[in-house]
Amino acid sequence: MKTRGTATNPHNRFQPIVTDRDTDDGWYQDPADEVCPDSIATQVTDEQVKSIISRNQSPDVPFDQSINPYRGCEHACVYCFARPTHAYWDMSPGLDFETRLIAKPNAAQKLRETLDKPGYQPKPIALGVNTDAYQPIEKQRRITREVLEVLAEYQHPVSIITKGALILRDLDLLSDMASQGLCSVRVSLTTLDNTLKAKMEPRTAAPVTRLKIIRELSAAGVPTGIVLGPVIPFINDHELEKILVAAAEAGASRASWIMLRLPHELDELFRDWLQRHFPDRAERVMGRIQDLRGGKSYDSTFGRRMTGTGPYSDLIRQRFSKKANSLSLALHEAEPLRTDRFRRPGGQQIALF
Repeated sequence: MKTRGTATNPHNRFQPIVTDRDTDDGWYQDPADEVCPDSIATQVTDEQVKSIISRNQSPDVPFDQSINPYRGCEHACVYCFARPTHAYWDMSPGLDFETRLIAKPNAAQKLRETLDKPGYQPKPIALGVNTDAYQPIEKQRRITREVLEVLAEYQHPVSIITKGALILRDLDLLSDMASQGLCSVRVSLTTLDNTLKAKMEPRTAAPVTRLKIIRELSAAGVPTGIVLGPVIPFINDHELEKILVAAAEAGASRASWIMLRLPHELDELFRDWLQRHFPDRAERVMGRIQDLRGGKSYDSTFGRRMTGTGPYSDLIRQRFSKKANSLSLALHEAEPLRTDRFRRPGGQQIALF
């Protein structure tokens, strides 16, 4: 395993961009947000990608295509399932994942090239699935904004998953696309407790700010829901009903949940985090997680990897469904988006079959 901070920096490829945690960078948007106590320099390198759309064939997720403008994420969520992917770049899934980022500056160009191909048939694109498209460096780099501008130009449907308040910067694009049935947003809302948030997701917007995101997007006509993910036994599962109530009151129309997943190196990272922050219940938490996964920390089997199995999984499903139904929140279904508006600039609207 590549542990926190152990990866090397061959050929000095990474040049640091130091972000001041005390300034308004689109990260902290509310007085209730806590300023991150450390000021670790973020290093960013550019990758000129050959393609930008990833294809997905998993029956567990409601999309076939996705775009990630960045690799790695400053939000530093301890539970992030994408952390192990950083090992591919000879970097650690711990501190390196949070501070040594890879940006894709030619993302919009490659997207345009793909959409211009005669054989391309539009399907909704999910934006920011592995790492948040609205993490702090987006304010400087604007790669996500450029991608959205291309999608808007081609009238291509997009769904966004984020916990970043910077998404409100792009409200002009999102509201216009939503009015044409081309856009929906899911906000990741994992806790209403700012103290827990600071431990679990140290460099993200406060819960009150995420509720503000939901309110403003909904008020602008953007279909907005929440993802309660991950549900962590004995850590945030007791908040399930309160989170759904708060989301519904803020204007959310849909809700889904995901059980904690611990693939590859994430297992050891999460255990370390438990021992540091919740030593009194660490063994109990891991015991329940293993109950969900057939005695292991993780089971990648389709149909089980997002929810686990057994009585605890059934209980969460029942609690979630009961409360969501009482609040008229649609469960799990993706917002239907239109593909029949797709057109290439200067050309004819594409006939879809």
